[in-house]
Amino acid sequence: MKKFKFFLMAVICLVVSNVAKADDDTPIPVEQLPAAAKSFVHSNFEGRKIIYAEMDWDSYECRLDNGTKVKFDRRGTWKKVDCEGMTVVPAALVPAAILQYVNVNFAGCRVTKIDKEHHGYDIELSNDLELKFNHQGMLIGIDD
Repeated sequence: MKKFKFFLMAVICLVVSNVAKADDDTPIPVEQLPAAAKSFVHSNFEGRKIIYAEMDWDSYECRLDNGTKVKFDRRGTWKKVDCEGMTVVPAALVPAAILQYVNVNFAGCRVTKIDKEHHGYDIELSNDLELKFNHQGMLIGIDD
């Protein structure tokens, strides 16, 4: 019984330390961002400057001088772009089928946030509506 209690406590400590570690964002110099992340920002946000960068155990995040936040995986591949409603997500980042759906069904709305998820993409429009799409660009859910 003592061995079981010890094992259980060890597992609990391991889980708690991993949860605490998951939210351990560390500020880093912009130069320490992966080359792919810096290239992504330069290519898609021309004229914008990275003003802040941080990393945690599985990702990087940076903030641009216009308030846009971009999250990357450890290799520097983008995972999320959040323009915070101030600007528009560059059209090149939104799959064509999703962009077409938005233009047809939500004329006048802009994509202000895009998030790559396991099911496909989550986007937020300038009217605060959240849409979920599969990898083929078909709408699979709406969250208002």
